[in-house]
Amino acid sequence: MSETSDEYWMRHALQLARRAREQGEVPVGAVLVQGDKVIGEGWNRPIGQHDPTAHAEMMALREGGKALENYRLLDTTLYVTLEPCIMCAGAIVHSRIGRLVFGARDEKTGAAGSLVDILGHPGMNHQVKVEQGVLAEECAAMLSDFFRMRREQKRAQRQAQRAAEQGATPGSAA
Repeated sequence: MSETSDEYWMRHALQLARRAREQGEVPVGAVLVQGDKVIGEGWNRPIGQHDPTAHAEMMALREGGKALENYRLLDTTLYVTLEPCIMCAGAIVHSRIGRLVFGARDEKTGAAGSLVDILGHPGMNHQVKVEQGVLAEECAAMLSDFFRMRREQKRAQRQAQRAAEQGATPGSAA
């Protein structure tokens, strides 16, 4: 696939990441493509679905399996805005994804080379071609903005709580 095509699909994944952000989730999006057709897509939903496995990649893989009626997702490319974690990297290997393209690296939990390299481990029974850095700045900025906003919200909540506590006088009815 060409760089232009990779950017096109990564922009699609960024749109999905925006959906996650709108739902109060960490903004990560994923789109699974076979040829020039979307067969699965997802965005982070672990909070809303009360499901620790509801990462964007997992949601896209689940849809892809249903679309192909197979757990093997051969000849597909998965586009993700953030480097997959260990759980998602394992699922990518087991599903036989041919190619992974991701935007931003994740130094804390990335399993495609940042923290560990599950996808490139020589002992794996399937090797995934990995390309990184597609629209990396845009992908990273969305995540940075989200976490900055979340920190500001928590700071404002703490300040409001302190103010409420200072406003309460000893012995007053609560």
